[in-house]
Amino acid sequence: MRTLIIDSRPEMEAIIKACRTCWLGVCDAGIPYVVPMNFALDGDSVILHSGKDGRLPETLRRNPTVCINWTLGDTVTWQDKLVGCSYRVQSKSVIVEGILQEVTDFDEKERLLHVIMAQYSPHSFTFAVPSVNNVAVYRVPIATISARDFGVRPPYPASAPSPLAIKKGGTL
Repeated sequence: MRTLIIDSRPEMEAIIKACRTCWLGVCDAGIPYVVPMNFALDGDSVILHSGKDGRLPETLRRNPTVCINWTLGDTVTWQDKLVGCSYRVQSKSVIVEGILQEVTDFDEKERLLHVIMAQYSPHSFTFAVPSVNNVAVYRVPIATISARDFGVRPPYPASAPSPLAIKKGGTL
């Protein structure tokens, strides 16, 4: 199976928007740490939110360099049912790297909370002042973005012998 590079920004954004969770990778004192999070896109930035206290906010204050992953799809496929290493999960994945910034302006935090909620619901929401004040909202300007399509089947007919069968002594 093949892994193809996705270089279309609209396709990358479609993958991101189709996901319900992103995985935020941070580094805490040299130890990698990954957290599932709700998110939204706002132009060329990823918006995240969390509680104001705890391991994640403390880590982000010390080291705001982050990596974010979205993965869409989980279909198991294979080239040859009898060859274990030919199995693969078909999926599309986007990775963003950037430097996280905490948003502290009340009006901007409230606006971004609406952007996040629009990712998950068509309903309108009102946020109480304590709700906005007691949550951390983060913006990650996208420094780099890349995407891959994993487990793409090669362009040979299903009736043709697989390259693995040919390599094992099969005939054309």
